[in-house]
Amino acid sequence: MLGGGTLAGGVARAQAPDAFTIGICAEAELEAAKQGLAKSGPSADGKGFTILMYKYRFCPQAATLAVGTAVTWINVDKRTSHSVWLKEAGRPESDRLFNAETVTMVFDKPGTYRYLCGPHWEKEAMSGTLLIR
Repeated sequence: MLGGGTLAGGVARAQAPDAFTIGICAEAELEAAKQGLAKSGPSADGKGFTILMYKYRFCPQAATLAVGTAVTWINVDKRTSHSVWLKEAGRPESDRLFNAETVTMVFDKPGTYRYLCGPHWEKEAMSGTLLIR
């Protein structure tokens, strides 16, 4: 379970995705379907939310979710490992995730959580934001 982690002033740093990111995320959905993996977005029961990792992007890059939502990140890249790191919230970086591997975190407190891919956030700007209400 995760708590705290609100950015200074409670302001999310997420921006609307650019055309390049929109294209990458469309490819990520196709790749996930080819591999028989979950698509991004809310689960059928509404208790979970999936974020895909593909070509140095999180898809979607931003989401607003209810307290108690289980967020699962899935790596759909076949040749690149990724991680999930809530650095500003003081949480440790996840293990490296290879193709089709997942990590799930439950957010039990409201706040704004910025997450990063440990190996790709500086050079590739691979990051995202969750607003938990």
